[in-house]
Amino acid sequence: MSGGREAGRQVRLGICGLGRAFMLMLPTFRRDARFRLVAAATPGEAGRARFVRDFGGRAYATMAELCADPEVEAIYVASPHQFHAEQVAQAAAAGKHLLVEKPLAVSLEDGKAMVAAAETAGIHLIVGPSHSFDRPVLEARALIDSGAVGRVRMIQALNYTDFLYRPRRPEELVTAEGGGVVFSQAVHQIDVVRLLGGGLVRSVRAMTGDWDPERPTEGAYALLLDFEDGAFASLTYSGYARFDSDELMGWFGELGSRKSPAGYGRARRALRGLASAAEEAALKRTRTYGGSGGGGAGDREPPLPAAHEHFGFLLASCEKADLRPLPDRLLVYGDEAIEERPIPAPEVPRREVMDELWAAVVEDRAPLHSGAWGLASLEVCHGILRSAAERREIMMTLQVPYRGE
Repeated sequence: MSGGREAGRQVRLGICGLGRAFMLMLPTFRRDARFRLVAAATPGEAGRARFVRDFGGRAYATMAELCADPEVEAIYVASPHQFHAEQVAQAAAAGKHLLVEKPLAVSLEDGKAMVAAAETAGIHLIVGPSHSFDRPVLEARALIDSGAVGRVRMIQALNYTDFLYRPRRPEELVTAEGGGVVFSQAVHQIDVVRLLGGGLVRSVRAMTGDWDPERPTEGAYALLLDFEDGAFASLTYSGYARFDSDELMGWFGELGSRKSPAGYGRARRALRGLASAAEEAALKRTRTYGGSGGGGAGDREPPLPAAHEHFGFLLASCEKADLRPLPDRLLVYGDEAIEERPIPAPEVPRREVMDELWAAVVEDRAPLHSGAWGLASLEVCHGILRSAAERREIMMTLQVPYRGE
C-alpha cells in the first residue's frame, strides 16, 4: 500500500453490468473507502435508476457511453462472459484500467485480443475476482515463497456445490456460450492451483460429466495437471447439488458466511415450480441489482462474513509440510506437529482484489492476476473440454509463471 503519499486518494470506478457479479462485489465497494463508484452502464432502466439513487454519478445504457465519461479512471466489467472482449477493447481504447470478471473470455482468440489491446493501450488489465485472491490461499503461497516448507510437489482440490441448479439464463446452459461449470467454476480452481503450483501447467488430462438432459452442459469434471517442474495436481468439481463439500470446510459457505446443513436441496426445490426457461431467467433477475431481490446501497447493511471466502477442500503437499487453507486459518502439517495459523475475519470482503486494482491504478504496479495470467487459466479450461472430448493429454502453450508479490 502507498500509505501517506496517497492519503485521501480515491479511484473513480465505473461499473459495466449490474447483475449477479456486481451484487457479490457490492459489499466490497460499500466498505473500501479507496474507491468511489461514479458511473455505471447497464441495459436495464431499473438498475440505472437505482445506481443513480444509491451512488449519485451517472448511469448509461451502453459501454461506449461509460468509456466516454472523463471522470472514470477504471472500469469493473461484470457483464456476461460473451461480452468481455468487445467491452475490454472499448475501455482500453479509451485509456481506462480494467478489472474483468473471470473468465477472461470464452474463446482463446478473444482472450488473446484482450491482452493485446491492454498492452497496446498501456493500461492494466486484472482478471478477477477468482478464489486465488482469497487470503488463506495467499497465506499458503507466502509460506511457500519463504522457503520454509520447500517446493510444492502435489496439490489436491475438491469442490461439490449446487452450481448447476441455481437460476440460469438460457446461454448459461450452453457450453459454446460460456455456460456450464468449466468456464464459470473450473477457472476458480485452476487459478488457485496454478498460483500454488507456480503457474506453468505443462499438460491437462481430464474427463467431464454431462448427466442431466434438462441442464445440457458440463456439470462436473475431474482433471490432472502436470506442471513444468514436475509437480502435479488433481482437481475435482461437481455442481449437481447433492454432496456439499462445505461439510469439509467447517460449514463455512463459499463467501465466508456460516451455513446451515438444513438448507440441503434448496436449489433444486426452487427450480421445481418453474414452467419455462423464461421463468427461470426472471427468477435470476430478482438476484441482480435493481431486481425485486433488492441489494442496493440503501438496503440494510449485510453483516460482515465470519471468515474468508474459499473454493472447497484444498491440500498442497510440499517437500517439508502439507498446507491446508481453511476460511479462518491455515493448517501446516509438519513432520512432528500440526501448526495452526489463525487468519482474522476480513474487515473488507475481497479486499485483496481491490488491493491489486489500487496498486495498478495508483502505483502503476503490474498485477499478479494480469490478462496474461487470466489467459493461461482460460487455456486450461479449454484443455479440459478438449481432453474430455478427445480422450487424450492436451499440451499447454500460453502459460505464464507465478510472479510473486
